[in-house]
Amino acid sequence: MDTPLLLLLVGLLYIVLGGGLSLLRREGLSAQFALEAVAVTAIFSGAAWLANFDLHPALFLLVVYLLTMRVRLLVDLGTYYARRGNFSQAERLYGLGERLFPSPADCLLVKVNRGVARLQQGQLDEATSLLEEVLSKHGEGALGIKNESAAHYNLGVIYRRRQMEAKAHGEFNKVLEIWPVSEYARHAQAALRRQPKEQPTPPPGQGPAL
Repeated sequence: MDTPLLLLLVGLLYIVLGGGLSLLRREGLSAQFALEAVAVTAIFSGAAWLANFDLHPALFLLVVYLLTMRVRLLVDLGTYYARRGNFSQAERLYGLGERLFPSPADCLLVKVNRGVARLQQGQLDEATSLLEEVLSKHGEGALGIKNESAAHYNLGVIYRRRQMEAKAHGEFNKVLEIWPVSEYARHAQAALRRQPKEQPTPPPGQGPAL
């Protein structure tokens, strides 16, 4: 098969699979993701046709993945540093992600992880503000089930630290309603069984305290 046509097929498959994953995460279909992937595919397939050169499909797939997933990759790297206590480096990576034209879903992902990092540093007011801002986007189609569960769980942790036990229970129960089979739900159940003076243990996941 000709390289330009092969790259077009790989790009189309990537867009379909990426859109399917967004639907599974309940983030809705991202027009930005599709447009970026189409643009990269058009550029590489067009260059391969005009210059008549071969490009391995795996290499092309890696390039389109890195370009379209740039913000999520930076968030993952920021989380790596935050879990090790290097919050300044984590913040730089989150800030870089925000400057690289993130999609609405990626914007919320940055805010969730930044909010959790604030929680780990004991900056409860800032953490609360960030997580509540994330949850305020519910219904706009970009807040996926993972981000929503993470925000509710960590708000529950904040409220428990502030000895606001009724609100903490409310947030933990929301996690059970939203995603009952998730790791967040398992930790929320454990938090509900603990005495108020016992701090919930943050589960591992997309953020430092998730």
